[in-house]
Amino acid sequence: MKVLSVVGNRPQFIKSGPVSAALREADIEEVGLHTGQHWDPELSDVFYAELGLPEPRYRLDLHTADAETMRPAIGAALAQEQPDWTLVFGDTNSTLAGTHAAGDAGIPVAHVEAGLRSGDLSMPEEHNRIAVDAAAALLLCPDERSRATLLFEGVGGRIDVVGDVMADACFALAPIARERSNVLRRHELEPGGYVVATIHREANVRPERLARIVDGLGRLGERVLFPAHPRTRAALATVPPNVEVLSPLGYLDMAALVAQARVLVTDSGGLQKEAYWYGVPCVTARPSTEWVDTVELGANVLVDDDPDKLAAAVASVRMPDERPPLYGDGHAAERVAASLADRG
Repeated sequence: MKVLSVVGNRPQFIKSGPVSAALREADIEEVGLHTGQHWDPELSDVFYAELGLPEPRYRLDLHTADAETMRPAIGAALAQEQPDWTLVFGDTNSTLAGTHAAGDAGIPVAHVEAGLRSGDLSMPEEHNRIAVDAAAALLLCPDERSRATLLFEGVGGRIDVVGDVMADACFALAPIARERSNVLRRHELEPGGYVVATIHREANVRPERLARIVDGLGRLGERVLFPAHPRTRAALATVPPNVEVLSPLGYLDMAALVAQARVLVTDSGGLQKEAYWYGVPCVTARPSTEWVDTVELGANVLVDDDPDKLAAAVASVRMPDERPPLYGDGHAAERVAASLADRG
């Protein structure tokens, strides 16, 4: 069996690591394709180096997030490789482009993280999720909630609950990150003595929304470390004195920084989960989330872009006394490989 895996941004590089290893273990040939949606070395090459990811056979280097621009180039790779499956991850435009290109080529799609919904159709990612799940032949869900969503929507593909491959990466790499990273020492931080902020989604880097979120961060009476995506940095105006804007961090430094923070403020879906696994309370600068279990448990608070709510939530949010396991046990990638092998 041959699988062509389409990735294009930071979270997908992380997710693809355990999946690539599991595919090799299952004797499934994997061909990697990097669309170039994230092309900055700090958001791309550093992850391949740190995580030991196999070099992709195809680097499109398109330097765009436009799905229709990616589509023909992915199609050319599919025509060259003739894989049995196209494997896509999450909800990005690279995922949508890979799905459309595979449809053009008549190659079935397997979707990792199928069935997630935030319920917010103002987000491009929500439209991507729905479109990819409608087209996928194999839907690889992180949990039973996602499976129920797909059954309700009446998708045509086979549904398998496998867990969350991000959990595989997190459980394996978090201890390594704490051991190897010196990010706290570099910034003179004490565990539990600072807040981490990450804001990068398209809606949140519009100057007005970003200014309100940063205003909320400025109302906190503690240090805020803000690793900023290049798009976010370009949209930032004035920054309060307690907010320290950093260049993007590699996975190990970011994991060490978040895992030892008092609170995480983010709009990242992946980091909402990682914070829960680390036992760090989360405040999410979005009106909705696809990871609703974290909100229902009280480990995550939605504040949208309201600076008053953001500051109040950071001051009061706490992890619940009981933290039930969510989204997987660290063996999701093995189940992904087994599910693909069963379809061979």
